[in-house]
Amino acid sequence: MPVHKIISHWMENGGESVLRRKILMKEQRESGSFMSGVLVLSLSTVIVKVIGLAYKIPMLSYLGTEGMGYFNSAYEIYAMLCVISTAGLPVALSMLISAGRQREDWDEIRRIRRSAMTLFLFLGALGSTCMVLFSRSIAEWIGNTDARFCIVAIAPALFFVCISSAFRGWFQGFNQMLPTAVSQLIEALGKLGFGIWFASWALKQGWGIPMVSAAAIMGISLGTVLSVIYLSAVRWLGGRKNAPVLSSPIVQSKKRESSMLLLIRIAIPITLSSAVLSITKLSDMALIMRRLQFIGMNVAEANRIYGAYTTLAVPVFSLIPALITPISLSLVPQLSAAIEGKSREKQQSVVERALKMTVLLSMPAGMGICVYSTPILSLLFPAKEEAISLAAPLLSVLGLSILFSGMITTTNAMLQSYRQETKPIVSMTVGAGIKILLAYLLIGNPSVGVMGAPISTFGCNVTVTVLNLLFLKKCFPSRKIPGGMLSIYYKPLLASVISISISLLGYIPVFRHTNHGSLAFIIACGLAVVSYLVLGVAMGMITKEDFSFLPVGKRILKAKHNAKS
Repeated sequence: MPVHKIISHWMENGGESVLRRKILMKEQRESGSFMSGVLVLSLSTVIVKVIGLAYKIPMLSYLGTEGMGYFNSAYEIYAMLCVISTAGLPVALSMLISAGRQREDWDEIRRIRRSAMTLFLFLGALGSTCMVLFSRSIAEWIGNTDARFCIVAIAPALFFVCISSAFRGWFQGFNQMLPTAVSQLIEALGKLGFGIWFASWALKQGWGIPMVSAAAIMGISLGTVLSVIYLSAVRWLGGRKNAPVLSSPIVQSKKRESSMLLLIRIAIPITLSSAVLSITKLSDMALIMRRLQFIGMNVAEANRIYGAYTTLAVPVFSLIPALITPISLSLVPQLSAAIEGKSREKQQSVVERALKMTVLLSMPAGMGICVYSTPILSLLFPAKEEAISLAAPLLSVLGLSILFSGMITTTNAMLQSYRQETKPIVSMTVGAGIKILLAYLLIGNPSVGVMGAPISTFGCNVTVTVLNLLFLKKCFPSRKIPGGMLSIYYKPLLASVISISISLLGYIPVFRHTNHGSLAFIIACGLAVVSYLVLGVAMGMITKEDFSFLPVGKRILKAKHNAKS
């Protein structure tokens, strides 16, 4: 029988429905991969952030405010170089690997991997060497000469974090998020454990505060070493799963060179957009200090206000947007594969799911931080009443920016997946200009003062979000992204308002009777979470498919189904 008749007969006898089921099963597996990747990275990020907050408490007791000054000065330099070295290349690597997997071009994937590792090793070695050789000059430039010891101690971390970023980009290109999550935990635990141990040992030796700070910051370097060891082990021990990649022939130098240029071309715009944000943060620091002194404060008073803002308010504000980062990391390979396969339906599905998760997470969290800023800071930083009184109003205003900060992370990832890497640079640059202008004008106004810092952040984030959505509309197949956003806003907004109102009904009477703000907040937080989840299901925000990806969601749904039957 001719082949076309065999196919026709098969389709007529149920083959078409079988094919549709297979396609549906594949889409469900990809959806599950996306959601489980987000869940793993989100859980890891929460734990890492908790470890980071816990890390500050003993470090402050060991080093004091002077030692933390040396520590933070070196860390800011390290963080800036990390952005330059690693912000764009892991994203570019995961995008290219995901696209290569879609085409099943294993030779290209191997070329990209080799090129990426070469670039990461070069950048890491160059950055670490410069930090060591120019440590004294850097310390003098920032006006903190004794911080040179900390700069030297943290220099190796830059080399090893570049290597770990290469491995993470590789795993993310294969939709394997667990290695990234575990490596982040190892890095954080290493920083905590070794940092405390080295600081304690240095104090017992009678070292001066600058050297004790350098010993403490060595924990970050050793944490990155442990992360690289773990990722290397997972990469080689699990190599058989990616046998087609490992068994491909040795690459030719010309093709490898072209892969390297492609990586650089994609990575540079992403790096520049991230660098704009880092530079904006440094400018924010300078503006706050200078403009507060302009309105009559002395250096000590301005430094005290700035310290309360950056040590208490900013870390809490940064926690929720950091949880959005896993969504973007999982989004890039998924969306890149859909774009490569020219599947409009798949693109629509991935984009809508990522935007939906961003809004569902950031909307209630931002509103809760606005309302409960003082209890949150009291719970995290007990016995710091003066600092809390300074930071709580600032944190309340920062809470308004959380939704837009999360949207920036997600929409930046979407634009990068569509190879529109220059667009986030434009939006971030415009937003940075708005922030600097507002901060200069508002902080220098005595009636506003430091409150101008979070207000300028809000103006910046709103500007960047609007520009990103406009850019995204031009490259998205359906051209409906900005308008479609309204449909996923109003339900979470309504549910957030109701759940926060319910939580206040628990918080106010408990606080009045016990005068214990932390206990009242914990009860209120539980009420808010439960009521938001119930409203989410009742209002159709959280579907059965979304719920099934929760750790115990499938078991609950199965038990519910058995109870009905």
